[in-house]
Amino acid sequence: MSASDALINSLFDGRYRIVRKLGTGGMADVYLAEDEQLGRRVAIKILNDRFAADELFLERFQREAKSAAALSHPNIVSIYDRGESEGHPYIAMEVVEGRSLKDLIRARGPLPPDKAIGYALQILAALRFAHRNGIVHRDIKPHNILVGPDDHLQVTDFGIARAGTASEVTEAGSIIGTAQYLSPEQARRTPATGQSDLYSLGVVLYEMLTGQVPFTGDSLPEIVMKHVSDPPRPPSALNPAVPEELDQVVLRALAKTGRERYQSAEEFSDDLRRVAGGLPVSPETSEAATAILDAASAPTRVMRDADTQTQPLPPRRPPYPPQYGYEEPPRRRRRSVFPWLLALALVCAAAVAGWYVYTQIRDQLKAAAPVAVPNVVGIKRELAVAKIQDAGLGAQVTLAPNRDEPAGYVFAQRPDGGARVSSGETVTLSVSTGIPKVEVPRLAGLPFNQAVTLLSERHLEAQRKDVFSDVRPPGEVVSQDPKPGEKVDEGTAIVVRVSKGQQSVKVPGVTGETLEAAQAELEGAGFVVSVTTGFSDAQQGTVFAQSPDPGVDAAKGSTVQISVSQGLETATVLNVVGLDSDTAQAQLGGAGFSVTIQAVDTSDPTQDLIVQGQSPSGGVQAQKGSTVTLLVGHYVEQPPPTPPPEPPPPPA
Repeated sequence: MSASDALINSLFDGRYRIVRKLGTGGMADVYLAEDEQLGRRVAIKILNDRFAADELFLERFQREAKSAAALSHPNIVSIYDRGESEGHPYIAMEVVEGRSLKDLIRARGPLPPDKAIGYALQILAALRFAHRNGIVHRDIKPHNILVGPDDHLQVTDFGIARAGTASEVTEAGSIIGTAQYLSPEQARRTPATGQSDLYSLGVVLYEMLTGQVPFTGDSLPEIVMKHVSDPPRPPSALNPAVPEELDQVVLRALAKTGRERYQSAEEFSDDLRRVAGGLPVSPETSEAATAILDAASAPTRVMRDADTQTQPLPPRRPPYPPQYGYEEPPRRRRRSVFPWLLALALVCAAAVAGWYVYTQIRDQLKAAAPVAVPNVVGIKRELAVAKIQDAGLGAQVTLAPNRDEPAGYVFAQRPDGGARVSSGETVTLSVSTGIPKVEVPRLAGLPFNQAVTLLSERHLEAQRKDVFSDVRPPGEVVSQDPKPGEKVDEGTAIVVRVSKGQQSVKVPGVTGETLEAAQAELEGAGFVVSVTTGFSDAQQGTVFAQSPDPGVDAAKGSTVQISVSQGLETATVLNVVGLDSDTAQAQLGGAGFSVTIQAVDTSDPTQDLIVQGQSPSGGVQAQKGSTVTLLVGHYVEQPPPTPPPEPPPPPA
């Protein structure tokens, strides 16, 4: 098992669960991982072991994280984290679903001009933002441009980016950038600027329109010199569908000097928008393109060494010797041609035999020599098979679903591209039948977390939507869309409707309203009404109490209790005259009346604390709770009678 395979399913740096390998670059391997702390998918870029100990590459790798982390833009891949684990420097960045622009061009060939313009405008938006923040990418190429869903482009790999004020363009004496997309100033090892990125984008736009780069060669120096000195052919020479105005835009972007080239990403974008709108390009662009075309059509001058002397050509000799003038010489005596024909036949036979032996030996050597396996991942099946066969290899096709490649495209091969095998060996190509289909499980009645786990096991996404439900408790799945049992693509988002309980509303206040009005108002608010009656001082037939109280939040469909008045309650006043005070009070209180005592003097000791009278009198109907006044005897002892006065004595 390789070191990269050993990382699969491992927990990297105590945080990132490695899922699978996404690809390999010049300096690093890229893996799909789950961030277990934040619960999101990320791409982990891990520096190769052979570069981890190299300070130059390590500095370049760290520079990528620092440069890109400062750039937050929809057309730039976001950097989430950077660090080092067990001696492996890494970057955690945004996952972009899709493929590189290079793979797309390789698979589809030239793009329609309108699509190429749209792609270029998105790349320019990223460059405009980076340049405004003082960052020059310095390695713009289709390999570093990712095409996601809905043709959304994002620029990545700021591994050799530098701040715009930095003057270095070489590292350890090497040219920074990829030769086919290198600007002339980078080729001359002079400072790279934002215009260098615009030149490289001009190469990318050229490749999008024609399917090939403007300058190729058998060696790096040859390609570099062409960038410096050779004028490019206009794209329309390779693709007649390219309009003249778009030719002019590309040619100005590929100007050899910054003075003739676009001065900013904004200026480049403005011309592309003019072409997209059917308008002529700017006068500066037209002049620059004309100058480049004129230079390309000028005759080539042969430069001679100043010290080289030109020798005169010798005079032309007449067709015949001078002694015969210009007349035919006398005929020679004929000789037999048979020996010459025989010698010629023997020479031809020997040549044929030698050629046969040579071809046999050549074929044997060719069969024995190893062959480089073409990389055909991301290419249509027919083209992939043709490339494999053109390399002298056999092709075996297997079909399987795949989420990364559309139907009919190769998503894997064995042996891998670049491997060297014997001529005639078979290469197995795995061709996609499209995104795998899965059956949607039944989710109703499950807690939401359990539903998410069930969907994740089938590579489906959960799109939560909270709804009120009268039958499901909060947090439980009410329904779903698509329905259970349907077949959908892996990665499809399933709408999961989750209960947030019964819908609650404020209870209206209906006290004082008639029964009919109160009932209509409560039922209109979604409540069930329960009615009771009772005596009260409220008007008969009106509501005098309710539960729950007005303004309380209650679930729709719940019951509201209301009490309707029957008016005042009456009772017969008991006759308690002649009873002792305590007994009278007890009887009247039990009948629902209040009692007050009023004392009246009595000289009869037998009437002490005996009710002498009452008001209202017994037998009268009175409101319950009203007061009955009792006249209770209070014995008062009478003083002895005063003796009559003695008569006065008689007079003397």
